[in-house]
Amino acid sequence: MTTSASDWIAGARPRTLWTAISPVAVGTASAAALGSVEVSFALIALVVALSLQIGSNYANDYSDGVRGTDVDRIGPDRLVATGKATPSAVKAAAIVSFAVGALAGLFLVVATGTYWLLAVGALAIAAAWTYTGSNRPYGYDGWGEVSVFVFFGLVATLGTMYVLSGTITWWAVPAATGVGLYAVAMLMVNNIRDLETDTAAGKRTLAVKLGSFRVRQLFAAVVLLPVLCSILVSFAHPWALLSTVVALPSLYFAIAVRVDGAMQEKAGAPPATLKTVFAGLSAVGLVYGLLLALGIAI
Repeated sequence: MTTSASDWIAGARPRTLWTAISPVAVGTASAAALGSVEVSFALIALVVALSLQIGSNYANDYSDGVRGTDVDRIGPDRLVATGKATPSAVKAAAIVSFAVGALAGLFLVVATGTYWLLAVGALAIAAAWTYTGSNRPYGYDGWGEVSVFVFFGLVATLGTMYVLSGTITWWAVPAATGVGLYAVAMLMVNNIRDLETDTAAGKRTLAVKLGSFRVRQLFAAVVLLPVLCSILVSFAHPWALLSTVVALPSLYFAIAVRVDGAMQEKAGAPPATLKTVFAGLSAVGLVYGLLLALGIAI
């Protein structure tokens, strides 16, 4: 079986990689605001985050593929489920990605002397694999959003800041929270879109547990709360208010997801607007993180 380069790139899910870029950007800017930043270390931190995100995507593809839970999914095709790559090849790609992230992280830890972060890195890799892997994947039991918030919000942002500056400030916490909430919103869109197929496959995601109406209400809150986080950061860094320009797009996404639910209830049709929402949310999540980072750095 020959898997093309474009297949592997698609399997890495480029539209999700902003969840690795935004926290590193905000963490780096937070360190820069304290007058302590090493560009080479920041770039290595970015390699760590991107490698873990790509590894997580491949691991998810592999685990869901061998379980057969991706056969009838609505979203983009997966490598294993579509037969574009063998399970062993996708599993190997995940392992290689995790290895790259682990080596880059090890170098960063040794260079900065922050050895306790080795445990955090190991936990992050374990969380990425067991999200859909292992005998009891926690992503199948509704804990995916919590994991995404912790590792692609708090850990990635505050960890980057700590490695570069040796400290964590109070205003960095709401900054990390805002970044993490947009990552959570992205996962929620996926799970809302796949609600029916996940239910049929036995995946008890948060969307499945809450049901269509309540999970859409929660999504509306999650996608708007980062604006409040920006306002909190602005007490220390007034230019952080730059990131509040995403308020209107966020409001649109909140409305679009709820309207999509109403359309399904009335017509019994599959999700109609969520593909557009996912693409837009990815763009807004990245812009939010970059503007927040710029505001903090200024």
